[in-house]
Amino acid sequence: MIHPSDPELQRPLAVRDGHGAPVTCATCGCRLRAGIADNDIAWFHFNPLGGRDARGCRVACVDEAHDVAGYRATSLALA
Repeated sequence: MIHPSDPELQRPLAVRDGHGAPVTCATCGCRLRAGIADNDIAWFHFNPLGGRDARGCRVACVDEAHDVAGYRATSLALA
């Protein structure tokens, strides 16, 4: 049985100034939502529509997975 406080169950957050913070896109600054891609945790733009992010801006990475730092993920290993 896995104890609920096991760190393997917690999703990583970006750390800024020593505090946990939401993951944001390094290109445009949009807040990203967590999801699963290739059996690993990845972050995606919230509600991408037609190559645009939730604010309506055209961003090249809008449909691609991001890593925990907010960059386009070439490989999603979090180590």
